[in-house]
Amino acid sequence: MFYNRRMKRVTLYTDGACSGNPGPGGWGAVLIYGEHSTKLSGGEIGTTNNRMEITAVIEGLKRLKYPCEVDVYSDSAYTVNAFENGWVYAWEKNGWKKADKKPVLNEELWKELLDLARVHKVSFHKVKGHADNELNNTCDELARAAIEDLRKKLIKNDID
Repeated sequence: MFYNRRMKRVTLYTDGACSGNPGPGGWGAVLIYGEHSTKLSGGEIGTTNNRMEITAVIEGLKRLKYPCEVDVYSDSAYTVNAFENGWVYAWEKNGWKKADKKPVLNEELWKELLDLARVHKVSFHKVKGHADNELNNTCDELARAAIEDLRKKLIKNDID
């Protein structure tokens, strides 16, 4: 994609969490541009930690209104390595099969994330989880809060 204006540079911190794996899961993201930041979160009833990690990146990128340079910071080696080690491109080339010829898990999420990564100029960065990274910890809190919100809704629906 070609645009007349210079791409804006944004930072996206993400995290996913699951209570049981599979189980209720949540994702959190913090999107930063200049002095502005936006917190995002959501959850799913029956999911996995890896699905929530990927979803956090997808949801953050979906919020961008036009192509940007994006630095994604995640504690998910699975998500970061899929791009940094080129796995996602090999999976796509091989019909969404891994080197052992088994199907890639979470194929629909990887396809969506790959499509979004092609709209933007995305760089992935691995951060240590549950450490002293304030924004990663914020994303973890958002993801865990999303799980609790989901549980409360489920309990309320069971009562109603």
